[in-house]
Amino acid sequence: MALFPAANEVGIATLVDRFYDKVRADEELGPVFNTAIHDWTAHKHTLRDFWSSLILRTGRYHGNPMGVHRALPAFPQALFHRWLALWGETAREVFDPPTAELFISTAERIAQSISQGIGHGRLALEHPSRILGPLHITS
Repeated sequence: MALFPAANEVGIATLVDRFYDKVRADEELGPVFNTAIHDWTAHKHTLRDFWSSLILRTGRYHGNPMGVHRALPAFPQALFHRWLALWGETAREVFDPPTAELFISTAERIAQSISQGIGHGRLALEHPSRILGPLHITS
């Protein structure tokens, strides 16, 4: 059962906190994120501002997500699918279905843009929220 029927600051904070707790523990995403992020508290606050700006139009976020992702060491495009799967799972835990789908569709557009912007090309999004198992990526 979802905790929040509509998008609000507490719901966004809950989504971001739960999601990144899952990311940190994830077999595929954890190693990438735990290497790249040195201050998880600050990162979560930044991401709360990011999602608040996107969904609630608060204007609190003033960063450059493309620049941040371009500066990361190379990672496989398949990690976008794992990220989206965990995001969708968590959004559905936190919000009622229409609100969860707003967060999911927004995340899909962002992932598509970042994938293209960092040189991976178009991201196939047929059913990314249904990919819940480990990807078992090989280098």
